[in-house]
Amino acid sequence: MKKKDIIDLIRYHAEDNDTGFQKSAYKIADDFYKNGDVDLSEYIIALLSDASSLVPQESSPEYHFKYLEKMSSEQDMLLLPEALIQDLYGIVHAISHHIGIHKFLFQGPPGTGKTEAVRQLARILNRELYMVNFTSIIDSKLGQTQKNMAELFHEIEQYPFPDKLLVLFDEIDALALDRTNCNDLREMGRTTSELLKLLDRMDEDVVLVATTNLFSYFDKALVRRFDTVIDFDRYTKEDLISIAEKFLDLYLRKMKIQSRDIRLFRKIICLSQPIPYPGDLKNLIKTSLAFSDPNEPNDYFKRLYEAICHEKPQDLARLKQQGFTVREIEKLTDTSKSSISRKLKKEIDGHA
Repeated sequence: MKKKDIIDLIRYHAEDNDTGFQKSAYKIADDFYKNGDVDLSEYIIALLSDASSLVPQESSPEYHFKYLEKMSSEQDMLLLPEALIQDLYGIVHAISHHIGIHKFLFQGPPGTGKTEAVRQLARILNRELYMVNFTSIIDSKLGQTQKNMAELFHEIEQYPFPDKLLVLFDEIDALALDRTNCNDLREMGRTTSELLKLLDRMDEDVVLVATTNLFSYFDKALVRRFDTVIDFDRYTKEDLISIAEKFLDLYLRKMKIQSRDIRLFRKIICLSQPIPYPGDLKNLIKTSLAFSDPNEPNDYFKRLYEAICHEKPQDLARLKQQGFTVREIEKLTDTSKSSISRKLKKEIDGHA
């Protein structure tokens, strides 16, 4: 990181230049990442994603559209593995060159963070985020869906500040079917063909991101319309455990719960095979904490165990087999360590 970057950051802040401040902060995060300080880089990116911290959003007039719905780009801390964070860096770099790279496809299973990453991208780019309302576009009348889609792209063209617009086609597979699939409806095949033409004519100042859970069924001609495809199914076991810990820390703070045993928490999470993606992890951890008895500091461990194993943590031998220590079993069962040791020894002697 150069001294000039710090000076620019302070100057942009003093001048209330939000765009300049944002770009400068992003550049500093990128420099830290390239120099190997990934944790600090991720922390800066997390701050950028917080509406109340580094990047205040400019107030802009509301525009009322028939097929576009305004989305808030506010969110909790974005939790993505390093590879996907680097991909977001790459997208921002590519857009900044203004050479016509502006259409991106995020593909991967549900819960992998595709939509959340789009929100983050909108904040980094300081763009208004609008999502396509597919319910109002898809119509049972012959040819009406194509007409509605043409009107959608006309709405996008009429937006007065195209360089401030990011359009999200969330789960674009609702529109984009494989035209060569014999099971495909002829009407939707024509819709896909119309979509290809409209994408080709789209204003290059507008950033478009589409998401899909069904990439393998996509029409290959449609895939080629996107400048790049980002695969979100790239979480390692270590990535998911790290993300689970960050969710735990976040909700422990929010709910003012003091009990914290990371080693026990990790062991419970690792009982899930496979470990869920971030979307499900978030709900699993948040629900276990929210429903726990505030007077029982270890209750959320029990609830988390039950949610993952589909049984209460009562079988001492099974808990021992799963790798829990006597102290950890004590927390999961509210049984004293001496009683646990005695019962386990008795069971071992009984099998001898």
